[in-house]
Amino acid sequence: MAKIKNNNFLNTVHEVFTDATQEGVLHLYAQGNSFSGRKIQVNNSELFHFGTTGYLGLEQDPRLKMASIAAIKNYGTQFPLSKSYISNPLYAELEALVHEMYDHPIIITKNSTLGHIGVIPSAVDDEDVIILDHQVHWSVQNAAKMLKSRSVPIEMIRHNRLDMLEDKLKKYIHSKKHIWYMADGIYSMYGDYAPIRELMELGKKYPQLRFYFDDVHGMSWTGKNGTGYVMSQLGELPPNVLLFGTLSKTFGASGALLACSDRKLHQKIKTFGGPLTFSAQLEPASVAAAIASAKIHLSPQIYGLQEELKERTGYFKMLLQETELPLIDENNSPVFYIGTGMPKTGYNFVNRLMKEGFFVNLGIFPAVPVKNTGVRITISRHNQKEEIEALVDAMVHHFPKALAETQTTPSRVFAAFNMEYHDNDIPKIQRTGMKVEIKETIEQVSTETWNRLMGGRGVFDWEGLQFLEKVFQNNVQKEHNWTFKYVFVTDADNKIILATFLSLALWKDDMLAGAKVSKSLEEIRKTDPYHLTSKVLSTGSLFTEGEHCFWDQTHPKAMEAIDILLQTMEDLAEKNEAKMTVLRDFKQKSPWHNPMQGHGFVRVQMPEACYIRLTDVHDIETYISQLSSRNRRHYRKDIIPNLEKVYVETKNHCNPNQLTQIMQLFSSVHGNNLGLNTFSFPKALFHNMNEHPHWEFILVSPKDRDDDIIGVMFCYKNIGRIYVPAFVGMDYDRLMDFGTYRVLLLKTIERAIALHMDKIDLGMTAAFEKKKLGATVEEKYAYLQTQDNYALELLGIMEGQ
Repeated sequence: MAKIKNNNFLNTVHEVFTDATQEGVLHLYAQGNSFSGRKIQVNNSELFHFGTTGYLGLEQDPRLKMASIAAIKNYGTQFPLSKSYISNPLYAELEALVHEMYDHPIIITKNSTLGHIGVIPSAVDDEDVIILDHQVHWSVQNAAKMLKSRSVPIEMIRHNRLDMLEDKLKKYIHSKKHIWYMADGIYSMYGDYAPIRELMELGKKYPQLRFYFDDVHGMSWTGKNGTGYVMSQLGELPPNVLLFGTLSKTFGASGALLACSDRKLHQKIKTFGGPLTFSAQLEPASVAAAIASAKIHLSPQIYGLQEELKERTGYFKMLLQETELPLIDENNSPVFYIGTGMPKTGYNFVNRLMKEGFFVNLGIFPAVPVKNTGVRITISRHNQKEEIEALVDAMVHHFPKALAETQTTPSRVFAAFNMEYHDNDIPKIQRTGMKVEIKETIEQVSTETWNRLMGGRGVFDWEGLQFLEKVFQNNVQKEHNWTFKYVFVTDADNKIILATFLSLALWKDDMLAGAKVSKSLEEIRKTDPYHLTSKVLSTGSLFTEGEHCFWDQTHPKAMEAIDILLQTMEDLAEKNEAKMTVLRDFKQKSPWHNPMQGHGFVRVQMPEACYIRLTDVHDIETYISQLSSRNRRHYRKDIIPNLEKVYVETKNHCNPNQLTQIMQLFSSVHGNNLGLNTFSFPKALFHNMNEHPHWEFILVSPKDRDDDIIGVMFCYKNIGRIYVPAFVGMDYDRLMDFGTYRVLLLKTIERAIALHMDKIDLGMTAAFEKKKLGATVEEKYAYLQTQDNYALELLGIMEGQ
């Protein structure tokens, strides 16, 4: 496998969101001429609203509305000037009131996203380092990434893992001025907390530690003067904490705020904070609404509002505890998350609840791992006990129906979130007449059956898999030991609908990352060889490329067979503790796409695959004559002159000296290809190739030194008349002098023609060079399912550092 294109993350998010939109659970439009907060109109239906972030319902408070109306009448719809020059007449009062709430200097920002972009680059020095909780809000991560251009290191730890944080502190304590830890106070998906008090103890132990908390979801509904969850834990704001709150969401107005007790730092940020200087200021209506809300926060009334909300959230929590619904985190925030596991189950469940009259939010990638899709329910003061109770009743009724309709079970959902499920008597999904069979070795599979299904596809005909099983077993290093599984899905008449082979192996997490990231990680692996590596269950293997699944698309149960395979792989991944599941080498338009996304897989684009068909081609001259005029010029100009410099031979068996050389050449290519960063192969591979009748070597040497090999192509002769140049080895120091790669490509084509092969599978990478010699290029895609997003987000942070 080779490097994934850099824009794949955005493409993947686009596909996931498009899928959810088509299912009617995302990018909806509210309707109606008015909005009360208690109900929301969607698709011409009035639904009870359990998706708001206005937990106290202040956005509907008459005092805020009247203040906004008056401000528009008095000052207009906006005050179109930068705050660096002059603020609208209402700003001074708002700043004074919010300062009074916190009893510390504050800065008002247009919104939290622009606020982070303004504050973080101003607060963090070039001599500092940033450590991110991997669930900290996207807006914080995005702002932190801006500091890459100043070479500020950015690290990431797993969610709330203080042991990992302390390891990072020890790493940087002697080299950095300040160590910034950035986290949310309340996390927006699961509603769980940052361990504030434990973090403060770490701050005492490590004086260089600074904290940056985004507490927009903790605002107003808790804390003195509604200053939020973080302040409720701190009591007083210490100098080593920067705290972001909000004037929108549950505050009821618009904008965000920074509280900072370090006056020198506060002045530095306020003087010039990027968007704080250049962005438009809050509209007069927003400032006026925020003033009205701040006055409520500074009055005893805020505690009454908090108690009303607390009563509702407590009631909802109590009702949930009486059910078997998978509540992912039990806490006292107004945010609740019911796991569904697979996206298709989430879509089904949300749609069922909407039909029952309840609006809830879908939690989906990238906010959560795709496999951790669920329903986020928020409680507000608008919600009354009768509809809270009705929502729980509807969830209890429809949750099992959504599971059954999407062919999953409660145990699968609980397992996806690493939660224990105690009822072991839940039956597995039954499919009439369908059966799945798993073989542990190719020796248990009929040669005729396997080659009939998969024989003409690559280095995975029956003989090829027998070879791979022998190579990747009983090796010293664990990355060289792979487990193979052979999966068959059959109908009631034992007719095979689907067949594939799987490999379970150790992969480097950065295999598909940029070369710069891999180079950095390889430095760490010199002392910690298994840093950021994971066990992966994949169709095919890291040694093979091509269409790894036989699938009878015409069978009436063809789509059910896909579901059975995916569930089988899920079970195998859980049993073998695999962190990622991969199905790969699909075309762009594939009938597998919808079932894969529904099962929690995301699609990523792989490098293009190349192949050459040799029908009615009997010699290399005929082949060259069929190339385009441009490609024939390339052949005459860039290849023929090099043919005169080299000696080329094809060998089925190399002597010990030759074998040593070709192993070194392969190692050279492997070590230089950090864009495709995999573990090396065991030495047993090359020795077994040398003894296997289906493998041969195309060797290139300088014409005057036929014992000095400068290039090698490792080629497999598939029983289906497919020639597979699986790997290449080259001497990079002499690559340009002899045009080694181009010579190897030409001689590979010539050899395949001589063997009367029907097709050459040239594999991935170097598509440009292969295309110049007549190769057809195809886009290829893989589908990935990860246990969590940590590695993905960590590698994203590392890109560009």
